[in-house]
Amino acid sequence: MTSVTRRSLIMLGAASLLAACSTTMPVLPKSAASSPETLSDDEILVAINAVRQANGAPAWTYNTRLEAAARSQARLMAQKNTMSHDLGVTLRQRVTEAGYLGAVGENVGKGYTNLEGVIGGWMNSSGHRNTLLSTRFVEFGLAAARGDGGKLYWAMIAGGSYDAWRVYG
Repeated sequence: MTSVTRRSLIMLGAASLLAACSTTMPVLPKSAASSPETLSDDEILVAINAVRQANGAPAWTYNTRLEAAARSQARLMAQKNTMSHDLGVTLRQRVTEAGYLGAVGENVGKGYTNLEGVIGGWMNSSGHRNTLLSTRFVEFGLAAARGDGGKLYWAMIAGGSYDAWRVYG
């Protein structure tokens, strides 16, 4: 009987460790499953902040300049039928052209048919997850564009102060 109790305890401990490593994805608002063309900035903000809150990160605000830079990237990826962070125009060039001068990070995606799907994809990729849950960024913009054949390309750009990235020592 003691060995069963130990085994159960070990199994419970292992399950707890695995659960701590899992991705926390809240149930997103029904609108997050809508097509990108029908999403409002507020619906995008609610969906992103629901994931951030579920993972212990503070809420972001929505920034239309970052959205403009994200839209530029999404359209460029759709036009070239290629997912990439740099298709001849760097992230820094895009955000500066859109009038944003702060520190930035970018997530891109392709093929996801709705916001919920692309957020889930980003949460399952460590680099994209780090950007999405970063406490150094305080705002973001997001856009999607359809390429030939209807494939969706997504871009999200997060931004904030350069001061958050300074190392003092």
